[in-house]
Amino acid sequence: MSLAIVHSRAKLGIQAPPVTVEVHLANGMPSLTLVGMPETAVRESKDRVRSALQNARFDFPSLKRITINLAPADLPKEGGRFDLAIALGMLLASGQIPADSLQDCEVLGELALSGELRPVQGVLPAALACREQQRTLLIPSCNAAEAALVPGVRIIAATHLAQLGEHLRGEQLLTPVSPAEPAADPAPVADLADVQGQAQAKRALIVAAAGSHNLLLFGPPGTGKTLLASRLPGILPPLAEHEALEVAAIQSVCGRELVARWPGRPFRSPHHGASAAALVGGGSQPRPGEISQAHHGVLFLDELPEFDRKVLEMLREPLESGVIHIARAREQLSFPARFQLIAAMNPCPCGYQSDPSGRCNCSPEQVQRYRSKLSGPLLDRIDLHLGMHNEPFSLSSHAPARPSSEEAAAQVISARERQLHRQDCLNAHLDLGGTREHCRLSSADEAWLEQAVQRLGLSRRASHRALKVARTLADMEEATHIGRPHLAEALQYRQLDRQPTS
Repeated sequence: MSLAIVHSRAKLGIQAPPVTVEVHLANGMPSLTLVGMPETAVRESKDRVRSALQNARFDFPSLKRITINLAPADLPKEGGRFDLAIALGMLLASGQIPADSLQDCEVLGELALSGELRPVQGVLPAALACREQQRTLLIPSCNAAEAALVPGVRIIAATHLAQLGEHLRGEQLLTPVSPAEPAADPAPVADLADVQGQAQAKRALIVAAAGSHNLLLFGPPGTGKTLLASRLPGILPPLAEHEALEVAAIQSVCGRELVARWPGRPFRSPHHGASAAALVGGGSQPRPGEISQAHHGVLFLDELPEFDRKVLEMLREPLESGVIHIARAREQLSFPARFQLIAAMNPCPCGYQSDPSGRCNCSPEQVQRYRSKLSGPLLDRIDLHLGMHNEPFSLSSHAPARPSSEEAAAQVISARERQLHRQDCLNAHLDLGGTREHCRLSSADEAWLEQAVQRLGLSRRASHRALKVARTLADMEEATHIGRPHLAEALQYRQLDRQPTS
């Protein structure tokens, strides 16, 4: 046949839109034309394909007028991911492989000049889309482990173009790739029991984990803020299958190795010098930033006031919606960003305000200027604010501190199960209507809360978030209704200026 059609997939954000590779061979002046909005790397594929076919001992139709179309034409195409589809299209059009050999198949892969298949990025989203279409996915062997994370998709992987040609001709069939299994021995996590003291901070960390609330820890250097934040992944429940696949899809388009630690929750800790594009995503060809790479996991921002204020203000939208939108002249992309924010900061520029040693010399103006780097709207979106202080150091007790990560995780899982059963989402993700329905108070408690909110000067957003924290505290105690002790504890976590006492 002189016209061949091969199905492939582009990479657009974390999506894999379909691309039809059409190859037409006609009589006339020998030439090779590639159309369909290809970028430079795609246009160069014709040279890679020619060498790969010849080195794989196939006949290149050099005496034909070859036209290759990548449809739809208005979809941007990048990289060498269409090399293999173009090569197989030429073999199909020239009759070197059977006409029905690529029925119900999708093809991805870059070609080396020798004919070897090289890996491409974004295979996992393509595997998800291929499963929906109930097609077989033909890919390089280096991408097989990643694609096998998607259950229910048939995958054929090869290392060389000649090997794949033999399979399609029925001469030597390749064995489909077996589905991947989660790691039998998950990566070890730091135990919460290793943190000595700081009982109130541990309590706040467990509350934050139970309701997926954002948490701000502030206190002098060396109080264990970073240590506590690193323990959060160990007390979070395992990812559900659909959550694990979403996380894996983001890592796939970023080109990161993920099979070894799949399906663990991500923990991202960018440096405070990170740019806006690094944190929220972007670039000429938009890629997920740190907040999207922390999707269904933890984003830890240490030394929060040291981040550029404009960068921090970009967190406001995804903290509310769980999605980040990036607009460019040619396209608009959306990346998921349902992360849990844990932030840490010092109480003043030197870090030792209210320290018993009296070593802080910061003036009230300096402290105010330091804290004003964080806007009120951003602080409103952080549910819990907890002050920490240095505790006496002691090695006298060798017994592990309680609770351990295992004990805390059991409490977190129990509280989350109650929330999901009641409202089908976690407390931190309740919208305004859900808050009114599931966070009802008695008339006396409602009046008391209103007075407390006015006395503390909290905004409506901050008061609603405090109410959701109170709902989590009630869930942790398996209480049906929110009580005044839950409200009182939740409000204690809303005061950044409160200094802890020994």
